[in-house]
Amino acid sequence: MAKAIIFDLDDTLLWDKKSVQDAFNITCDAANREKNIDPKKLENSVKKHARRLYASYDTYEFTKKIGINPFEGLWATFDDKGIDFEKLKEIAPLYQKDAWNQGLQEVGIKDENYASQLANAFRENRKRTACIFSDAIEVLEKLYTKLPLVLLTNGSPSLQNLKLELSPELVPYFEHIIISGGVGVGKPDTEIFDLALSRLELLSEDVLMVGDNLHTDIIGANRQGIPSVWLNRFDLKNDTDIQPVYEIKSLDELLKLVESMS
Repeated sequence: MAKAIIFDLDDTLLWDKKSVQDAFNITCDAANREKNIDPKKLENSVKKHARRLYASYDTYEFTKKIGINPFEGLWATFDDKGIDFEKLKEIAPLYQKDAWNQGLQEVGIKDENYASQLANAFRENRKRTACIFSDAIEVLEKLYTKLPLVLLTNGSPSLQNLKLELSPELVPYFEHIIISGGVGVGKPDTEIFDLALSRLELLSEDVLMVGDNLHTDIIGANRQGIPSVWLNRFDLKNDTDIQPVYEIKSLDELLKLVESMS
């Protein structure tokens, strides 16, 4: 019987991929209206240059360790403590502008001021596109009256907390919220799972880890001996050797799983 549940945040409860895509759509559609730029070509170009630039900085290994991806870097401010975050805070404005500037240049527009305008627009648009999965609140409401819930998320504390500020209805359901950037290491490292277990004062076998990402949530839980629940909302094929203990297609199925274990 599960005595607690640990949840991932991005693309488990928050539909982060949709929020990012919506922000790109809004920003690039505006560029199409203003400069007659093919919005999809601009989006693809900016994404390509963002990934390349992001991997070129000295901070890249740190962002991998903490679990901060290039598209989060396009709207994050990194107002966090620590020398690595201070470096990211310094880099971020230039990175954001350069990604859009190089993306624009690839589609034939040389205009640094307009690149800055689009970079600013993307940041603001991303704040407006927060999206919670439709099953999240109802399931959390039913679960939190029965057992403790923990939120375990990779990322910059300032950015993950901003996501939670933009979706405040999620926060009350969690006894503990653990963010990798505040710990110094992210999923799948067992250290962050150890911290969650110590906060709960429970053993590995007493909890479930629910997440969408095989390479962070599931393999990390498996290594720690925590029964893993892969939330495979979009029916993805598992081409890895990472095997979750359970697989569900929706959080409604999690309710049934927890009930069956009672």
